[in-house]
Amino acid sequence: MNKIDLNSDLGESFGVYTIGCDEKVLKYVSSANIACGLHAGDPDVMRKTVCLALKNNVAIGAHPGLMDLIGFGRRKMDIKPQEAYDLIIYQIGALDAFVRAEGGKMQHVKPHGALYNMAAKDKSLAEAIASAIYRVNPDLILYGLAGSELIKAGEAIGLQVANEVFADRTYQADGSLTPRVQADAMIKDEDKAIEQVLTMVEKGIVHTTTGEIVEVKADTVCIHGDSEKALAFANKIRAKLEAADVAIKAFK
Repeated sequence: MNKIDLNSDLGESFGVYTIGCDEKVLKYVSSANIACGLHAGDPDVMRKTVCLALKNNVAIGAHPGLMDLIGFGRRKMDIKPQEAYDLIIYQIGALDAFVRAEGGKMQHVKPHGALYNMAAKDKSLAEAIASAIYRVNPDLILYGLAGSELIKAGEAIGLQVANEVFADRTYQADGSLTPRVQADAMIKDEDKAIEQVLTMVEKGIVHTTTGEIVEVKADTVCIHGDSEKALAFANKIRAKLEAADVAIKAFK
């Protein structure tokens, strides 16, 4: 039987602003990436999301992003590797305190948005992020885009890594995600998104927007929790995977 980890980016509400339906999505995923207060989230949301994840027996990971609350961490910023290192340590520490206070243990770290995509191609940035995680806790798992510089940096320093693929994003010929600014970046047809996931999990390949077939390793699948139909899609994709004899389990 194949197995796969289903992860979702959660805890991204802020103050009186609510994003996503975390409590319901947590019933379908095996790992939660919880925002740490810079691109999204706040202390109250962090604590509540940690508690919900523990209640649902979902593995917890830090989801550190750029200091860009207005841009939701999706805008590129010209930061130095040392700045990335400091941002990662700061945010891991913040979330880990809540996890420990509630009697839990953190499983992984997955950078968010622009920081994630920048580190997928920038070797120096990737190495800084991997180093920060390793220095905090070498037992943490690094989630990164499958086959990216981030995955390579994690492996090089001695971290366990999880190659991540995306259900609702299209791919380029170099294995990178299509930038969100492009019209074809998102897969809006649920059946096509599920077909892409099954192909990546079972066959280890993905079809690109330009027609190429690219090899891809799938350890964990991201389901975005802030989309319009996140809950229905999470339910549907889990059911399809289980029907294909693919077990849903946290990576560790």
